[in-house]
Amino acid sequence: MNRAVRGFSLLELLLALAVGLMLVLGVSQVAISARSTQATQQSAMLMQDDARFALGKLIQDIRLAGMFGCLDAGFIENAPQAFERPISWAGAGSSRSLTLVTADIGEGSGKPDWTVLSDCSGSAQAYSGTPPPAAPGQIRFGIRQVTYTFESGQMKVSTPASPAKAVLVDGVQAFDISFGMADRPGSTRVVRYESSPLDASLILSVRILLTLHDPTERVKAQTWSVVAALRNRLG
Repeated sequence: MNRAVRGFSLLELLLALAVGLMLVLGVSQVAISARSTQATQQSAMLMQDDARFALGKLIQDIRLAGMFGCLDAGFIENAPQAFERPISWAGAGSSRSLTLVTADIGEGSGKPDWTVLSDCSGSAQAYSGTPPPAAPGQIRFGIRQVTYTFESGQMKVSTPASPAKAVLVDGVQAFDISFGMADRPGSTRVVRYESSPLDASLILSVRILLTLHDPTERVKAQTWSVVAALRNRLG
């Protein structure tokens, strides 16, 4: 007895193909969305890492600006002119820079620009290049000058020993600095912020606004705002 062989009709085949195609498209859309979300999160993390790196270096150097050892700069013999103004700035068009004369803490910063040998009781002398060995009772303090420059969408850094500007961070949309000012010498209270103060000796802190953008435009531009105090002027 022969049994009738029953197969799929054309309509059933078309319906199965349509359902399968819908499932494949759904899975593909989920995979594409997950990959896009991962790429967006990665871009946001990279921006945060860049901001943390750049601001960390800036804050460290600002806090130690004007720290020339255990004695005031007025007691240092042969002190270079740079010691008279440990924080300075310049701006032209969309470019601006911040120059700091700061303590060299020796974290891969290379050879210091100056070395101060001091007995911390009233005698100190500055040396450029290679200083003589410290005498008994003397302490050695390394000092360096570093300039942070914002130009052409990049944050760059340079020193007298390496005047060629090295790129610190890419994708910089804006870099604004202002200075927290005291109302009189010796005061430790910030009464106002100025972008171009006339008396640099009254500067107590530096406020930085750093805006980074994502070249791939996966995430919106982000702005970070930090304030770093000059430790030697706040006691």
